[in-house]
Amino acid sequence: MNVEQSVCAAICHADGIKAREIARQLNLDRQAVNRILFRSPLLQELCYQDKDHRWHGIIRQAKPHTGLWEFSGYYGTVAEFLALSEAQWMQRLTEGCDRIGRSLNDRRGLFHSFRDCREQMARLFTDLGGMIGDCCRDWEIAFEFRLKKGRYVRIYADVLVITEDRVFTLEFKMKDTVDPQEVSQAAKYVPYLEIVFGPDYEVIPALVLTGSKELFEFVPIAQRDAVLPVCSGDMLFNVFDEYLGFLTR
Repeated sequence: MNVEQSVCAAICHADGIKAREIARQLNLDRQAVNRILFRSPLLQELCYQDKDHRWHGIIRQAKPHTGLWEFSGYYGTVAEFLALSEAQWMQRLTEGCDRIGRSLNDRRGLFHSFRDCREQMARLFTDLGGMIGDCCRDWEIAFEFRLKKGRYVRIYADVLVITEDRVFTLEFKMKDTVDPQEVSQAAKYVPYLEIVFGPDYEVIPALVLTGSKELFEFVPIAQRDAVLPVCSGDMLFNVFDEYLGFLTR
């Protein structure tokens, strides 16, 4: 866990905490803590200081992740998501995107991609329901998660699925071939999401190619000694099984 993640976790697990208390808790120099608090663009967005100089986290680093909706087009439990019709979900999503400042332009088929993404997720939870029962209905799901990190870097996640101790960050492409750049794109936000969700959650990236069928493989991430799962929508349940292991129980 890096220092930025440690500082964020200390804030998000407290009900208001001062910089000197963070420094003492983490065995750090107070000036080093202040540099992170006031110079980290990500912490500036995720945390705030009250009039008594106590720091608070916006997103709670435990279930339910209170505050996650402030950065998401749509956020709720899986059960709440499944209870919505496509039209109801689309209305919630577009209203949420407007709330978080996500510009919606349908000239390149954005709304079609939204509906395609929803269809894949609904099918996933239908598949999982038949495999592990209703426990997945208590998981949390966020669509169009957005953070700004500085002036030029943007953290965009198509879908986050939050289980008891893992966060699956899913990048959707309406394609049928693997593009190495899109593999890297699916993996690039993991370090930032580790700060958002804290040390109690493992962040798992995956690339979902909705134009393909019966695809599930691990693909190397460019310039890194790591691989990433790539799958078609009909095989997305395999990504979850790979890390949760429900098919081998």
